[in-house]
Amino acid sequence: MENTSNITTSIINTINTILQNLFSSIDNSLYEILDDITFISSDILNDSYFEKILGTTSSNGLLLIANSLLFGFVLYYAIKYLFSHFTYSKIETPTQFIFKCIIFCVCVNSSYFLISQLLDFFSNITLAIRGIGEQLFNKSICFSELILNINNFISIEEASFNVFSLDGIIKASLTMSLLNLVFTYSFRYVMLKVFILLSPFAFLSLLLESTSWFFKSWIRNIFSLLFIQIIVSIVLLILFSIDFSSGSLMIKFIYIGAINALIKSNSFVREFIGGVSTTLSQNVNNFFKK
Repeated sequence: MENTSNITTSIINTINTILQNLFSSIDNSLYEILDDITFISSDILNDSYFEKILGTTSSNGLLLIANSLLFGFVLYYAIKYLFSHFTYSKIETPTQFIFKCIIFCVCVNSSYFLISQLLDFFSNITLAIRGIGEQLFNKSICFSELILNINNFISIEEASFNVFSLDGIIKASLTMSLLNLVFTYSFRYVMLKVFILLSPFAFLSLLLESTSWFFKSWIRNIFSLLFIQIIVSIVLLILFSIDFSSGSLMIKFIYIGAINALIKSNSFVREFIGGVSTTLSQNVNNFFKK
């Protein structure tokens, strides 16, 4: 009986040691990237390879493909306009089409500039919200500071860490939730880059009424992905406004609720304006849901 008790104690101690090392490793290595992948500005475009993929001129990268498709759109309109004389179907005049051609051709080839302005617009709003918190609380409103607070107020000494206790469960829940946050916002970061690369084709799709749905889906998706960081800034502002120094059980559960609110912020945005989901299990078919 005593041997069984010793074995059980040894197993529990081993599990606690492994999890303590795991949580400590996560705390010290992963969370410093959260601010970079969450609060996005035009700096995301400062990548030489990414810029080359998008295209530095109209004769290379994706811009070359978009400009080639522009010729195809013109040819399609010419054929459609020709047949409209036989079918008596309504179609926009050549003057209107040429005017649209000029406008959207400029937009296609200026997509890098237009996207950078859109990214900075959302970034400036985010910085303004975080700036309010910095003035009020004299703290940097970011994940690095948040995790520091968590480790200060919801910390467990290595010798007393027990995953089978309530404090251990709370610490494990917070760590795994924050790890989920890293995965979620990493996926969002990648999807934003994908939609940025699609920007020339989105502007081009406005040339024809039958393809304009692509632009509507694209702008809704990229808007929702960028709007998330505004929601995150507001949630962080609320978190820093609460006094966590008491370290009471209620405070610990509020932390867990706030982290889950950050994870589900994309779901909140989708309820308001729609757009792509950053939930990793989301079906890819919903990315361009009309």
